[in-house]
Amino acid sequence: MEESLNSNHKNPMDNIDDWEDNLLERYPDPVEAVKEKEEFRNYVDSERLDTVKEFYKINHQYQTYDFVCEKEKEFLKFDKREMSIWEALDFLNTLVDDSDPDIDLDQLQHLLQTSEAIRADGHPDWFVLTGFIHDLGKVLCLFGEPQWAVVGDTFPVGCAFSDKIVYPDFFTANPDTMDERYNTKYGIYEPNCGLDQVKMSWGHDEYLYQILKDYLPEPALYMIRYHSFYSQHRENDYLHLMTQKDIELFEWVKRFNPYDLYSKAPVPPDAKELLPYYKELVAKYLPKKLSF
Repeated sequence: MEESLNSNHKNPMDNIDDWEDNLLERYPDPVEAVKEKEEFRNYVDSERLDTVKEFYKINHQYQTYDFVCEKEKEFLKFDKREMSIWEALDFLNTLVDDSDPDIDLDQLQHLLQTSEAIRADGHPDWFVLTGFIHDLGKVLCLFGEPQWAVVGDTFPVGCAFSDKIVYPDFFTANPDTMDERYNTKYGIYEPNCGLDQVKMSWGHDEYLYQILKDYLPEPALYMIRYHSFYSQHRENDYLHLMTQKDIELFEWVKRFNPYDLYSKAPVPPDAKELLPYYKELVAKYLPKKLSF
């Protein structure tokens, strides 16, 4: 089964950032919306939409409760590679966005644009750091994971899939939809049990959270863990599993999200000039080496 899930026909996106471009189509920047038509980035290209649709067809079919448990066993041993944040960034930079119609940015430049926008607005330094490292979990792709198990909107498994999740009809192919243990509103969970008791679909958000959970303030960890959980922080459809604490901390996720989506600009940040600040910031919060 593992071989078939990781084969080429199960990895439909040409580039890892196709999903993020699709997010901008679904949740356009309200400032961008007032620009002239010719200024819009091309998010309505039919080929891209078909690619993203095929991505979610596979994602929704295979992201089962058992699949998530298997991936946790495989990757939460953290035995793939030991790296500093800087080595992880160099590693991640082998993923370059070749499909973006307007901006030729590697992963480091996207992260810097996010974090520099946060810093410009005067947020705490741990918030800036969160913007700088929030996508590092995408190194999963470089450990052989298919993109549908790395990026994409995340959602709880072990309970009924919300119709507010993108392309909800594709869940009809997911075996959990027919499993009485998992196909009710609460599934294996109790009402308002808290998101820390809920398993999320597998991807870069959960993976990086598990790596960093002992090092960053709780709001930063919520931003990392749930920044792709659009059916909650945009659609508000999982309140029945959340505690009051979850609800309060999700305000940080909502605060973070615009920086992640809307901070791209045609002029890349000067990474060399910014490096001393970020080296000091990383050293303040994180150890020299992390296990991935």
